[in-house]
Order: sequence, then structure tokens, then C-alpha cells
Amino acid sequence: MKITAVESIRVEIPFGVGVPMPAFLGMGQRTVGTLLIRVDTDTGLTGWGDAFGHSIIPSTQAAFDTLVAPTLIGRDATQGAALVDALARQLNIYGRAGSLMFALAGLDLALHDLAGKAAGLPLHRLLGGARRLRLPAYASLTRYGDPDSVGRMCERAVAQGYRWIKLHEVTVDAVRAARAAIGPEVALMIDTNCPWSQFEAVEMARAFAPFAPAWLEEPCWPPENHAALAHVRRVGGLPIAAGENAITAQAFHDLFTAGAIDIAQPSPAKIGITESLRVFALADACNVALAPHTPYFGPGFLAGLHLHAIRAHTFPVEWLWYDLDATLYGDAIVPRDGHVDVPTGPGLGRDPDPAVIARYRA
Repeated sequence: MKITAVESIRVEIPFGVGVPMPAFLGMGQRTVGTLLIRVDTDTGLTGWGDAFGHSIIPSTQAAFDTLVAPTLIGRDATQGAALVDALARQLNIYGRAGSLMFALAGLDLALHDLAGKAAGLPLHRLLGGARRLRLPAYASLTRYGDPDSVGRMCERAVAQGYRWIKLHEVTVDAVRAARAAIGPEVALMIDTNCPWSQFEAVEMARAFAPFAPAWLEEPCWPPENHAALAHVRRVGGLPIAAGENAITAQAFHDLFTAGAIDIAQPSPAKIGITESLRVFALADACNVALAPHTPYFGPGFLAGLHLHAIRAHTFPVEWLWYDLDATLYGDAIVPRDGHVDVPTGPGLGRDPDPAVIARYRA
């Protein structure tokens, strides 16, 4: 099965968050971006991938188009892991994190999609079989910055059936408002996106503790300071989650051996399926729980569903809780009553809607 054509396709879909749009991570976004990777073959099969993503799409697209795509025509699409690993070695001088690795992850997803389609099997069957085909999901909220907005949006998410809520807030008042809104039975997680020194992070972990968070995610800057994260884990009193900024299995190995985290969060649109499976094996060996990072609306989310499905125990699936104008898969991937179904079609299970691509192509 030879590769005959490849293409990167940027899609930007408008969204809302239920309140006047806040600026999050320094960005006042009005659309959510997906960088689709399309791989065509001489068998007539097409594979779809998803390369991270969001506001860094122009950089990732340039890396794919200039460094990765020119090497692919005529290559054997059945040699997925070998091909991606060879390209990572060939191109390593351009970085082992960031846009190049994201581009390779998108290719890896597309090749896995092709493998499933060639076999006539859903990806989870190729990966050993699904333990379950209906998965709990958690609502991953944006950072509102205003406790009243936090409370209102948490109430709305719970009314939609979510029993797990993740905040991206960094203040005690916001977390207090969330817990008051959802009550004691709904799980609450706090993702802070690396704002603090280890000493500040310890103080904030202790301040958040009365609200019983299921985990505190990425509290330390810089994220590669594993010793700081391990210190917060030892003395802060909360389970620690991290990994969306770890781009290789080696980086996760370093997190695990440092004793830095309780919950690992490999991101398929950043590291691919091949590398995610390596992380899974390391996590099992080190007795670290898994919660794949899936704030996507394209093949990266589908890949996350298959990765969740093959595990006996993971945390719920992350669903980026936006009000979208449209999705690439209609309503098929949108959680209902706090649950989402794993696709059972060949490969990733669904292809993106060409009409949606045409309408929102950037």
C-alpha cells in the first residue's frame, strides 16, 4: 500500500463558551483550529490524522508541508511505526518537541487509520480489543477568570450529565465557586497550565485541598522541571497530573522516575498513537495512572477514544466543552449524558465531513 498523495488541511470552526469570550493563555480565540493530515494510497484508501493544533497550527502546518510531506510519496503506508520513527531520526536536528513532532504525530494517526481500514477493523481491535465501547467524559472548561461565570458554567455542565468537571482556573475563589455549584458528588479537577514555582504551587495545592480536587494538573513552571513537580507531589497533598507537554516516551520515563506525577496525560495529536502506546507500557511498569489528553475535535479525539477503550482503567475522556458551530463528525462524537461512544467503523471509525471541511477551511 503505497502513499500517492499527502495534504495538510487547516479547519477553523467558530465557537462560544457560554459567557463573553475570555482571553485564555494570552489568546482571545474565536475559532477552534484543527490541522487535518490526509494520506492517500494506491489502494484507494485514505487515512486521516490530526497534528496539534489550535493557535500553533501555522507552524505545525509549515513543518509538515516542508519537512515531512516531501519524504512520503511512494513510501509503504503499512510500515507506520517504522516510517514515523525513521523520519524522527532523520529530522531530529529540527527539534524533539514542538511543531515537527506534532506533524509526525498527525502522520502517525493517519497511518493507523489506514492500517485499520486495510484490515477492515476499528483501531481498538488492532490495539488488542476494547474493554468498553461507551466511555465517561469530563467537561473541560475554559478559563473564565470570574467566579460567578465559573459557577454558572459548572452548573450548566452538570445539568448536561457530566459527573467530572475540569477547571482551568488559578484562584481559590474560582475553585470555591465551582465546588459550591457542583456539590460534593461531582469530581473536580484543576488544570493550571504551568503558572507557579514549586513553592507557590505547594501553597496553592494546600489552598485548593479543601475543595477535594481529583487532581492538580501542571502547577509548575517550567513543565520540564520534574524535581519541582515531584516536590509538589510529595508535600502539596494532592494527586498530580501532567504530560501534555511531554512529547516522547523518554520524557514520560523521566517524569516517572522522578516520582513527579500520579496521572500521565499523553496527547495523541502531539505524540501519535505509536508513542502513546510506549507511554502506556511505561506507565504500567511504574504504576502511574493514565488520562490521555484529548482537547480536540478531529482525528486526535477519535484516537483518544480508541486509546481509552483498550484500557481496563483510565480516567474519563477529556471533552473540550465549547459550543461549536459545527463538528467534523456531526453529533457522533459529542458526549451525551456525560458519556461518549467509541467508533466501531474501520480505522479511527469515521472520516471528517467534506462539507464541513469545505465550509470552514482556512
